[in-house]
Amino acid sequence: MTPAGGSKDIPDSTTPDALPDSAPAHFSLRLAPAAWRPFVQLARLDRPIGWWLLLLPCWWSDALAGIAMRTGPNLWHDLLFLIGAVAMRGAGSTYNDLVDRKIDAQVERTRGRPLPSGRVTPRAAKIFLLAQCCVGAAVLFSLNPFAIAVGLTSLLIVAIYPFMKRITSWPQAVLGLAFAWGGLMGWAAAAGRLDAPAFLIYLAAILWTMGYDTIYALQDSRDDAIAGVRSTARLFGAKVREGVGLLYLGAVISALAAIVLSGGGLVAHLGLTAFAFHLVWQTRQLHEGLEPSRALHLFRANRDAGLLLFAGLALAGMF
Repeated sequence: MTPAGGSKDIPDSTTPDALPDSAPAHFSLRLAPAAWRPFVQLARLDRPIGWWLLLLPCWWSDALAGIAMRTGPNLWHDLLFLIGAVAMRGAGSTYNDLVDRKIDAQVERTRGRPLPSGRVTPRAAKIFLLAQCCVGAAVLFSLNPFAIAVGLTSLLIVAIYPFMKRITSWPQAVLGLAFAWGGLMGWAAAAGRLDAPAFLIYLAAILWTMGYDTIYALQDSRDDAIAGVRSTARLFGAKVREGVGLLYLGAVISALAAIVLSGGGLVAHLGLTAFAFHLVWQTRQLHEGLEPSRALHLFRANRDAGLLLFAGLALAGMF
């Protein structure tokens, strides 16, 4: 079936390669040849929220360094971080799908992914993973030696993350350690060292990631229980609003401390206030058994929350 006004080559909700959290009209799917679409989905290019959430801590950290050093954000670094985030989000997703392909086959939301559905072979996925890693490496090795060392250190966390859901109810914490790494990278690239504000914004990004990924995991709570997959969504249960609220509160407090130590003024605090109100808006809507579509919407809304904070930090460094 073809969507009204759409191309017959674009997957919709009735085609075999449609995914429930995908955007069938996304340009990456519209422009890609049919043979490439499974790789677009494997890298999550049709779901840009993933690379946005990986990118934003990099931008926060770079903007904070710009405040402290009175230089403003480094736009060249921000562009490099954008390219790197897209590449490494794709590489991380590909690696995660390789590890989780048997579990994904048991979960309704993920069984249509390229690997469990058989649209991409493991060998092809490994080659694709290597190609994406090469792009990420090119970005990393364009930075200063200290930032390169910081970036390479993150690989151990990335490698162990897919296995955490099998052994702990806190896999979101390990994801936070990996996804928030940009909180260190932005400062390291700008200053060639790490100072207290970098560690504080990293902590803020970790807690933020744990919160929004708990919301994301609400989509799969029922199937995760059957498959034996653990998560903070299952752990918090009926207390999910309180659990996410505490994580978000910690993120705001940590970001506030980072701003104060960096010398951020009124504009930076206004950006943080907007960020905090956005997180409150999300938290108020949470409850056990939240509809998957609503959980996905709230999860995706974190791009805007992160951009509000970045805008405040960036403007504070410019003026």
